[in-house]
Amino acid sequence: MSAKHLSPEDCEKIREAIRGKYSGVSCSAAGFFRYPTGREGAEKLGYDPAVISQAHAGLLQSFCGVGNPFSLGIVTSGDRVLDFGCGAGFDMYVAARLVGKHGLVCGIDLTDSMAHQARENLCRAAIDHFEIQVANGETIPYQNDFFDVVISNGVINLSPHKEKCFAEIQRVLKPGGRLQFADVVLEKDLPDRMSLSAESWSH
Repeated sequence: MSAKHLSPEDCEKIREAIRGKYSGVSCSAAGFFRYPTGREGAEKLGYDPAVISQAHAGLLQSFCGVGNPFSLGIVTSGDRVLDFGCGAGFDMYVAARLVGKHGLVCGIDLTDSMAHQARENLCRAAIDHFEIQVANGETIPYQNDFFDVVISNGVINLSPHKEKCFAEIQRVLKPGGRLQFADVVLEKDLPDRMSLSAESWSH
């Protein structure tokens, strides 16, 4: 869905609905989605079994990704990676293992409780080369040409201003950098009454 018919007030209602839902997901993704989540979801999406087995329960219990961004390209030692919509930190954990101590993994999330959970989860996993900020993806709080790779997993679809998100992602990527993302898409436009509904956007 896009923001073509949405007022600024509508967009803020959508963001509030998303914050409300994902505050619940930050405790556990169970029951919030119509597809496998948590450890089962990560296994079905083809994440490295060794990485899954070594991830503590907190990293996986709120995982609600729709794909595996790491299947789309190689993240290498020393890379700077941004997780656009980092959730509770599982994809950041995967990225941190790949970039090593000489790399950096940054996360942004719209929801305070998700960002808090991600910080706790990564610290518990003894990851220290990371930073997380609460931010709207339409204004990414990083300088131009900063990241080698941007990953995102089931998040861009939630933004009413997707074109702004993609413009910001392009801005913060280095020349030749990559966006590796998985998401859900609509195959046809929704009726206006649904596209204007905050509940539709948050589900």
